[in-house]
Amino acid sequence: MNVPQALLARYRSHLSLPWPTYLSATERVWIAVYDPSEERRVRATLGEFALATDALGITWAQVDLTAAFAEWIGAHPYRDAYFHEPHLLGSALADFEDALQARLTATLGSVPERSVVGVVGAGALLGLTRISRVIERAAPHLRGRMLLLFPGSLDGHNYRLLNARDGWNYHSVPLLP
Repeated sequence: MNVPQALLARYRSHLSLPWPTYLSATERVWIAVYDPSEERRVRATLGEFALATDALGITWAQVDLTAAFAEWIGAHPYRDAYFHEPHLLGSALADFEDALQARLTATLGSVPERSVVGVVGAGALLGLTRISRVIERAAPHLRGRMLLLFPGSLDGHNYRLLNARDGWNYHSVPLLP
């Protein structure tokens, strides 16, 4: 079984478990961890994740963060200044995090309680913000479950995005192939 199919199998088995109502927001976040070299193959199976979710009568929604920074900077009134002097961008990245949170919470708030919001494109945030901060800020708005597709590694409870930086310790449910 290849990595995307193994992740899908883990997701299906986890999805069919009872959904207790007493879980904290962070415990309702599932992080599907896979090697970054599998990114394209995992993305190619997103439709199967949606079908598996729908087959159990659970609503599937998806948020793609891949182009979030490009869209945000493209609409920013000072984008030309940032292109000429990129070091100035650091002070504006908090606004970018706010935009990411707004994007996620809009989807999280629009789905029913029996839903899974699949979040893809986490790797595109490397160097711009910490995915841990984005998820922690969005999690309180989560009504159902969130599945974060995470190209990186997991060592204990320490997640490392793209295996490239110090990770973070998070109290989510890891799904490993």
